[in-house]
Amino acid sequence: MFNRFESTDFGPEPFVTDIENATLRNPYFRTALWTGEYLQLTLMSIPVGGEIGLEIHSDTDQFLRLESGYGLVKMGSSPDRLNYQANVTDGYVILIPAGTYHNLINTGDTPIKLYSIYAPPHHPRGTIHQTKEIADAAEH
Repeated sequence: MFNRFESTDFGPEPFVTDIENATLRNPYFRTALWTGEYLQLTLMSIPVGGEIGLEIHSDTDQFLRLESGYGLVKMGSSPDRLNYQANVTDGYVILIPAGTYHNLINTGDTPIKLYSIYAPPHHPRGTIHQTKEIADAAEH
């Protein structure tokens, strides 16, 4: 079971955890929990008023599942054409095809806690970004 938040990525070894508990306990913007050759599981915490930030993964499909919080997801074919929008909350999933611009904005009054599955992996094994600012700096 995953019981701590440190620089540990449990992949590519076999791994079992209570994903809801791990997601709700994650204090960081992004934590890579498990990275394999073809798949990656990360945990995210988006603060009130925060967002993932507009991004695109040209060769990676992405699955997000909210465990808590409330937000607005925007997706589309270009940064100025985010014509797919939906309100999301606990229990919702967001499926993002490769090559789709997307953003998730926290519109609620508590942090959004979610987990994300990338196929193939997108972040380096063991990634921990304590804040969005740290994540943005690492991406550039």
